[in-house]
Amino acid sequence: MGLQSSGWKRGVHLEPQEQDDLLEHGHRHGCGSRNGHSGRIFGHQHGEGHLSIDYYAYSSEMRPWNPSFKIVMSVFFLICVIAMDSMAVSAIVLFTMAALVMFKGKLGVRRYLNLMTLPFIFIALSSAAIAFDFSLAPKGEYCLHLGFFYISATRASLISTAGLVLKAFSAVSCLYMMTLTTPMGEIVGFFRKIHMPKILVELMYMIYRFIFILLDAQRRMSVAARSRLGYCDRKTSWYSFGRIFSNLLIISLKRANAYYDAMESRCYDGDLRFLEDEKPLKPSLTAGAVLFTAILAGVWYFTR
Repeated sequence: MGLQSSGWKRGVHLEPQEQDDLLEHGHRHGCGSRNGHSGRIFGHQHGEGHLSIDYYAYSSEMRPWNPSFKIVMSVFFLICVIAMDSMAVSAIVLFTMAALVMFKGKLGVRRYLNLMTLPFIFIALSSAAIAFDFSLAPKGEYCLHLGFFYISATRASLISTAGLVLKAFSAVSCLYMMTLTTPMGEIVGFFRKIHMPKILVELMYMIYRFIFILLDAQRRMSVAARSRLGYCDRKTSWYSFGRIFSNLLIISLKRANAYYDAMESRCYDGDLRFLEDEKPLKPSLTAGAVLFTAILAGVWYFTR
């Protein structure tokens, strides 16, 4: 177990067998990753208990890969998807990044699809607004009459929407490839290496951590309300909902003060530092990335 010299949390390094045992324990008891702040369980729910993104990153079989390589590769292929603007390229990147996380990283198909649920909702709503048009008179190649108005669409708008949906999912898959295989401490270390302003790096990390603090506070209050029949009917549910979110700010401020005191007690001096493992870049990974880039360039050239 490695300890950071100062900062928000202690870095935890688990051997593969310990990771498997912790993962199995989390599924049996409906809990998630052990956050380094004080041993509490933080996370968000995606249909399989409260499992945090950091938990998946620490458990990933791709964690031993060089973190700078994973981050640069994710951003680079995200730029390729946007710049090439090709449905074929977007589809290849989407399935390749998803396959890496699910099969090489051993995340699992069901967990990955659960993580895709939230972006799917946003993408579906946004794409529907682009694909369909509302009018008082029929127009376009496809029309649906609903009372006094029509929902219409054209072949061009549907094709454009399909391309946009593929591009959006490809972008999400690239970012998931980075976040689900690279712990946050390594991402912070990469930003330090490229000399990103320290204030931006620390704000990013603290905001990221406080998201889970808020989620944990909300989860605990929801469990307490449910144990007291706070959701027995619609009226009581709305009352419990309002009470929980009215108290959330106060509780989060108290926890923020407590965590800041904990940071200072561990010699926090305004700079977050993490103990990082040496992970050399393997030539095979570089060769694979170059080959995949060449394949994307070829597909883009012959399908443009």
